[in-house]
Amino acid sequence: MMRTVALRHVAFEDLGSFERVLRARGHAVSYLDVPESPCVEAEHADLLVILGGPIGAYEEEAYPFLSGELGLIERRLRALRPTLGICLGAQLIARALGARVYPGPEPEIGWKPVSLTSAGVASPLGELAVDATSTAAVLHWHGDTFDLPSGATLLASTSVCAHQAFAAGPRVLGLQFHVEVEPTRVESWLVGHTAELRALRGLSAVHDLRAETQRFGPGLVQRAERFLSGWLDAAGL
Repeated sequence: MMRTVALRHVAFEDLGSFERVLRARGHAVSYLDVPESPCVEAEHADLLVILGGPIGAYEEEAYPFLSGELGLIERRLRALRPTLGICLGAQLIARALGARVYPGPEPEIGWKPVSLTSAGVASPLGELAVDATSTAAVLHWHGDTFDLPSGATLLASTSVCAHQAFAAGPRVLGLQFHVEVEPTRVESWLVGHTAELRALRGLSAVHDLRAETQRFGPGLVQRAERFLSGWLDAAGL
């Protein structure tokens, strides 16, 4: 049986619809809450998924556990083990590959498409496409961005964030945006990130995100599941 371990930084940012796909394919799925648990045991998992969170990938001084997490990711990348990073997870993979992570020009929070490169269209992310270059709306929730790691292939961008998705070979993928999110679970995100949302646009941000989720979320789920299945196949999983 394949074993997937997800590194979780906050309880409500989980595998979402990805967990259903993984279990259907026979994976044993478990979570490690990184702020509380050493993540060394995840090193030899068949698949490591590094989930999102509201901290910076460069904040080891404030959050010392990040040093151990980065070390784990670096070892997996050297061993060419399948590794998928989402949001903070993508930033941590970028750092582990030697790229700089830093605050972006502005927070990017809400539902909107990403623009796929030609490599992105040809990749499993093509399952998200609605036309030749654009995807269905996906959930963005980040303030940081990163430089494209040396040797990585850019797969997607937005006008705010040039580096939205990248691949480092068929077994390593970083996604700045969220395709895994279950629409019925976004209410927990609104609660967990309430301080950030109110600082951004006041209470209207909560209402706007709730309405956008109802509009765009259900249409993303099947596309996201097809995307993940395609990537797992390409990664040999």
